[in-house]
Amino acid sequence: MTTKRALIASLLLALAAPFVATAPAAAQTKWNLPAAYAANNYHSENLVWFAEEVKKATGGKLDITVHPGASLFKAPEIKRAVATGQAQMGEVLISIHENEDPIFGLDTIPFLASSYKDAFKLWQAQKSAMAKKLDSQGIMLLFAVAWGPQGLYINKDVNSVDDLKGTKMRAYNVGTTRIAEIVGAQAVTVQASDLPQALATGTVNAFMTSGATGYDTKVWETMSHFYDCQGWIPKNVIMVSKAAFGSLPKDQQDALLKAAADAETRGWKIAEEKANWYLGELKAKNMKVLPPSEALTSGLKKIGEQLVADWEKRASPEAKEVLAAYKK
Repeated sequence: MTTKRALIASLLLALAAPFVATAPAAAQTKWNLPAAYAANNYHSENLVWFAEEVKKATGGKLDITVHPGASLFKAPEIKRAVATGQAQMGEVLISIHENEDPIFGLDTIPFLASSYKDAFKLWQAQKSAMAKKLDSQGIMLLFAVAWGPQGLYINKDVNSVDDLKGTKMRAYNVGTTRIAEIVGAQAVTVQASDLPQALATGTVNAFMTSGATGYDTKVWETMSHFYDCQGWIPKNVIMVSKAAFGSLPKDQQDALLKAAADAETRGWKIAEEKANWYLGELKAKNMKVLPPSEALTSGLKKIGEQLVADWEKRASPEAKEVLAAYKK
């Protein structure tokens, strides 16, 4: 009888063994985080660091896979993917969604906030209103990281905004579209992942962006000049599905929020540190990296004033309060 019982016990243990072995894997939550920029861009590298920190802090229970280079979703699709649950998280250049709400495009107004100190101050003013808007769309705001100051890439000498008339100017949001319209250029909508092809085919022959994007797209293969206008400092926003976040245990939520806060601090620091490095790389590739003329700067500032006026016409009272708080 004892032998029979021992045999039954051994059999039960053998049957249970596979389930015990797979228990940790079953408890693991896997998320996707689509992003639009190159794997070696500091934004993407910061996301990988963030994901690794979350994994460590949760003992591997929350595993986030970063998909850079618009490999999972194109840039304009990422926010919707998070809202609809196709992806649990996402990183977007938030100003590309200014058509939904002007609060998303405040950081692309020329010379409103063109230093990192001012850009971070603007982010602090903007954050609450932006979080409220995203919350209404089923999205939770986690953190934001700045790009480098925006300058002008072109294949000729530029002394004033009049020299941009007739160019085919890349646009990626409401603000850059308006800049192209005001200077008399043709606005061509092109996201960062498609920029190399647009340049190679001549679809675009002038654009304003950071040293980082110029470096990522090997802009020296098609462009000769970079004017360091330091016009504005846009931001990428990292967001999470409210439903996905709500499904996590409290300890994992806390770990995610802690890693997000650390990634924001780290990302802003790297952005500022690398801004001049990127310009050095452009010079090393024989590009002319030049300061803008007084006339060019003056012309862009006038455009900035016009864009502020345009923005205020479209903005909600709450959004206007954000601008007023920033200007104090």
